[in-house]
Order: sequence, then structure tokens, then C-alpha cells
Amino acid sequence: MNNRQIIVGLAERSYPIIIGSDLFRTKDILDNIGLRGRRFVFVTNDVVGPMYLSAIAERFLSSGRNVENIIIPDGEQFKTQDTLTSIYDQLIAKRVDRSTTIVALGGGVVGDVAGFAASTYQRGIPFIQIPTTLLAQVDSSVGGKTAINHPAGKNMIGAFYQPQAVFISLEMLRSLPDREFKAGLAEVVKYGAIMDYAFFVWLEQNMQALLNRDNDALGYAVEQCCLSKAKIVENDETESGLRALLNFGHTFGHAVEAGLGYGKWLHGEAVAAGMLLAARLSLLTGDLKQSDWDRLQQLLIEVGLPIDAPNFGCNRYLELMGYDKKVLDGKLRLVLLKNLGEAYVSVDFSKELLIEVLNGVKQ
Repeated sequence: MNNRQIIVGLAERSYPIIIGSDLFRTKDILDNIGLRGRRFVFVTNDVVGPMYLSAIAERFLSSGRNVENIIIPDGEQFKTQDTLTSIYDQLIAKRVDRSTTIVALGGGVVGDVAGFAASTYQRGIPFIQIPTTLLAQVDSSVGGKTAINHPAGKNMIGAFYQPQAVFISLEMLRSLPDREFKAGLAEVVKYGAIMDYAFFVWLEQNMQALLNRDNDALGYAVEQCCLSKAKIVENDETESGLRALLNFGHTFGHAVEAGLGYGKWLHGEAVAAGMLLAARLSLLTGDLKQSDWDRLQQLLIEVGLPIDAPNFGCNRYLELMGYDKKVLDGKLRLVLLKNLGEAYVSVDFSKELLIEVLNGVKQ
């Protein structure tokens, strides 16, 4: 596909999302968006680094930039204070100053931790995102959410901090393991379910092409997700209202991740099961039609994602969900569906119906 550019419009903090194939074979890709400074520190992990770091760093070097790197371990279980501190230690040892840009090269964990380091080191230094997983490309790399996990809850410690640019190079998805690729598709399905019915229908019609990693289908899906995410972020950067819709399935999903132990299920797998729990509650409230619930479940089955959440027991779920960041003034906020393509945030849902949903978890 030809390179596409989406602008996340946030006044003086606006930035481009560049989507294409083999982006870093384009000689002037870095100069065209006006990246500031000459010194760049890549933060990547011990899986992604060997695959992509050398070639991408070479593009930076050939354009007259200086490049250094920091390698962190791979996996959600390393999205911790210890990993963050190790990044600080290395930035200090390298005498990094505020004219240096951090480059987050990896999936959601790398982007979140590196972005949080950038947001806090010397009170904030520039960073850019080069997401290498589908989940990161369609969701976590866009919008400026950065964080680390706490044993009590996912992403509990973090900041809103926008990147200077996001580079999405689709060929990176070819090397992604099937399990991680399918986990990313959970977030793709989410966008259709919460705000774009036409896209949901497109996904029903084109899921096999996506599973086959057809480049045109992937380019279209990634672009549509980024357009939706950019629209929401422009209207609600710090999640005071509309942006909360992006958490459809996440309150349940984060409880699954914390309850099992981070890394046992991938984030997208937990979100898939969480979306069906949220949709079940929507069904019981009388908003969502049974046929819409069936279509959502069938699409997730076609992807090959979990549709049954683990059974921790109702009380344990309620405890874990109580730590969620969506709790406001002591009240749990859940994203529910009126219809496919139309979501809303609810604080006055029936606790009895929520308990019925949680008691129905059988796995």
C-alpha cells in the first residue's frame, strides 16, 4: 500500500501517524516529518531488537543521527517499576539530556514503559513510537497513554504523554507469532463494536483475509482503527469522557490478567473474553439484541480468541475490578453496548445483573 498519514490534532502537540509497508526503506521518511534533535536512544526488547533494530537504526544513522540502545526483557511480566528504573539508570549513565529522543521499538509493553520513561526523565523528553505488533499499531501506540503495572492492577502508574510521531510499518506483522497477531485482532474488533458498525460488517466479511495477513486488508484495518483512535483522542485526550469507550471489555480483561498473573494470557485474549462479559451484561440490561451478541461472539471465535473467561469466582472478580482505573468516586464504570457500533459508559448498571454475569463464568 502507499504510505498514509493521519494527524492526531492536539494543537501544538499534534503529531503524524505514518502507515505503510517497509517505511524505513524510504530515504527521507525521517526528514519529512521534521524530527527534532540528532541523538536517539532506542528502547526495545530482546525479541524485537535482533529482528529490526539494526536495519532501522541504520536509517537513522544514514540521515545523520546518532543512535544508542537500551534492551529490556520481553513480556508483560516485565512492565514494572524495576524495568522502568533500569531504563532511568541507563539514560543517566549515557548522560542523556532533554534534546535526546527516545524511540520505542516494540509492542505495547515497550511503548508503555519507554513512553513513561520519556514522560518523567528530566521532566519529559521527546519520544516516538515504532510499534511492531498489531495490538500496538492499532491501539497502544496512539494517544499518549504510558504506564507500568502494579501487582494490584494493570497500568496503575503512568501518565498521558504524546509522542512526536508514530511509524507503522506493516511488514513487521509478518514475523508476529499467530497468538500475538490474533490477540491484536481483539482490539481491531473492539473499534467496530464500540463506534463503527460499517467497519464491524467489513470485519465479518474480511476476517479471513486479515488472518492470512493480506497486506491490503491489514492496511485498511490499521488505518480505520487509527482514524477512530485519533478522533477520540482529539476530543478527549485524558479520558474524562468519550475516550473511556475505548475500554470496552478492558475492566473485565484487566481483572483476568491480574487474576491469572501478568503474562499468562495476552492482553488481547483477556480483552476478547472481557468484551463478551460486557456484552452479556448489555444483553441482560435489555440494550443489546441477542443476535448482536451472537455476531460478536462468532467473530471472536473466527479469529480464534478465548470466549470464556477464567472462573475466579464472583467475589474475586469484583475485588480485582475495584482496583481498575475506571473506578470514579468509588463507583465502577463499565462500557456497555446499545447496539453493535454504539457503546456507552455506565455507572448505574445493576450490580445484581453484574453478579449474574460473573456467576455465569464457567471455565
